[in-house]
Amino acid sequence: MKLDTTYSPQFLGLNPKVGAWPDSEFGKGIVIGLVDSGIWPESDSFRDYKMSDIPSKWKGQCEDSIHFNASLCNKKLIGAKFFNRGLLAEDPNATLGLNSTRDTQGHGTHTSSIAAGSRVDSVSFFGYAAGTASGVASNSHVAMYKVGWDEDISSSDVIAAIDAAISDGVDVLSLSIRLTNDVPLYEDPLAIATFAAMDKGVFVSCAAGNDGPDLETLSNGMPWVITVAAGTMDRDFQLTLTLGNGNKIIGFSFYVGTFSSHSVPIVFMDLCDNVKELKKVKRKIVVCEDKNGTSISDQIERLDEAKVYGAVLISNVSDTFYLSESYTSFHRNLAAIFLDPINGETVKAYIKSYYNSKNSAKASMSSRKTSFGLKTAPRVDSYSSRGPSYSCPFVLKPDITAPGTLILAAWPTNVPVIGDFNHSHEYFSDFNLVSGTSMACPHVSGVAALVKGTQRNWSSAAIRSAIMTTSDILDDTNEHIKDIGTGNRATPFALGAGHVNPNRALNPGLIYDVGVQDYVNLLCALNFTQKNITAITRSSSNDCSKPSLDLNYPSFIAFFNGENTSSKTMQEFYRTVTNVGEGQATYVASITPIEGFLVTVIPNKLVFNDNNEKLSYKLRIEVATTTKLKEVEFGYLTWIDRKQHVVRSPIVVTTLKLKS
Repeated sequence: MKLDTTYSPQFLGLNPKVGAWPDSEFGKGIVIGLVDSGIWPESDSFRDYKMSDIPSKWKGQCEDSIHFNASLCNKKLIGAKFFNRGLLAEDPNATLGLNSTRDTQGHGTHTSSIAAGSRVDSVSFFGYAAGTASGVASNSHVAMYKVGWDEDISSSDVIAAIDAAISDGVDVLSLSIRLTNDVPLYEDPLAIATFAAMDKGVFVSCAAGNDGPDLETLSNGMPWVITVAAGTMDRDFQLTLTLGNGNKIIGFSFYVGTFSSHSVPIVFMDLCDNVKELKKVKRKIVVCEDKNGTSISDQIERLDEAKVYGAVLISNVSDTFYLSESYTSFHRNLAAIFLDPINGETVKAYIKSYYNSKNSAKASMSSRKTSFGLKTAPRVDSYSSRGPSYSCPFVLKPDITAPGTLILAAWPTNVPVIGDFNHSHEYFSDFNLVSGTSMACPHVSGVAALVKGTQRNWSSAAIRSAIMTTSDILDDTNEHIKDIGTGNRATPFALGAGHVNPNRALNPGLIYDVGVQDYVNLLCALNFTQKNITAITRSSSNDCSKPSLDLNYPSFIAFFNGENTSSKTMQEFYRTVTNVGEGQATYVASITPIEGFLVTVIPNKLVFNDNNEKLSYKLRIEVATTTKLKEVEFGYLTWIDRKQHVVRSPIVVTTLKLKS
């Protein structure tokens, strides 16, 4: 079996012979627009081999610019524009880098190839993750709207870019950017711009941000987009440490340099907290231990500064730290191997056996390897921002989790994948392994393109509903998906509805649809003035006759007083679902218990006689205890029919105080 190295499509269950890929013809005819840092058009990921013709509805174009000729576009890359008038108006002396749609940072090239990159054989990251790369919707078209420049991003440029994408005719917008946190929706440029996209039928996917693992760190919590959290995959990268006694120990690593075949002395330096002492042993392999609250990140900084020959880092968080952005972004040129405490004790015992010997303990590093089947996966990564949303806490966010950690995708050939501030030890590659919710977001954009490819008439809310209600909440050990940030089960504030499952998203059974007026009703209930609402809707006539915080959303969040005094002890939610399955269907409700609460659904059976029929139900949450309530509790409402449709919605009950 040949593995996809972006690997994420395969991890998501996508198969060229059955399911979402062939059913949607790999997203054929769909246009995915990205507002990002530009694109590297020569990348093999943007070749148009066997691509379908440019859709007749497409009004966009590729602009000529510095080092970017419009002729570089093709049937894959069908739009390329750049926006910096706002930035230059704010700062006429701003450093742009290259006044062109060409990507000088790498971010936009990476995200666009994740969403819709063409298949590319025989790629790797210096031998790691070798195989064939593919975007999620490899037959979809790409349009790039560059707003990311060397110094900053201007809000007005982002609005202009999104407006242009809407006018050009994109079907899906992928936004791995954020502009602001902790402002009302009517002051958030992305909220305003994406409302217009939703109003025109464009599906919008946004990154949740990389400020986790604390609660209330989420960006882009607008109710009319899908907000994407980041998870891990079951793949890891390994090196072999061979001790002088022949014992071979495999650990995690991300080192891309070359190895010497001969053994060198290996020493144990405990906490590795003294750079001066580390410099004395810099020609050796230095073993460090992370204990008593020491920072593994600080240890690596000191090892880097001392320029040691190699490092062995023993830590019970080694498997998660080596995946972290702080390591992968800055320390790939440090020959480091991460070991768990059990293997670490073996190394320490070997070194100790030489303490009274004239000879010194020796070891060597070798055998770069990629392995699969790592238990447990997926997990929500610690950096992924957590809900609830500041701007609209009454809609549960994030919505969905997708692969975001160590994703291999296209990269500009002249932007270093590894380097330092002195531009020494720089490495270059056509593909790069990068982590972040920026990488998770285009996975969902690609899945939306697959759904849109089979359901052309569905609204953006219907597509979001399909992606959310069909997602997975169990990992590869059949346990509830874990949160690396806490070590416990991932709550919906971290995970959203679940981990995206493209094959099931094409056939959700039921959908929760939302219209423009429903969003206006929500804005009215947030006590916004007509002026505030007009800032978002760009309409002077907003009907506030039926204000409601209870949006017809495929998830639920209820706020209660933590002391459980005389405050409100019951909340009710009303939902309407549309049958998009095959005609007649009967769905029965199932509710997972939530500690301290009684949750009921009325009615608990929905009988549909026809396709596209709508039925409504009520969900009631009552406090069922006199003890102090926990900060966050959660469960699920699941509607199940006899045709294997499982329509699941998360329910969060929280005592978090709403920020004013």
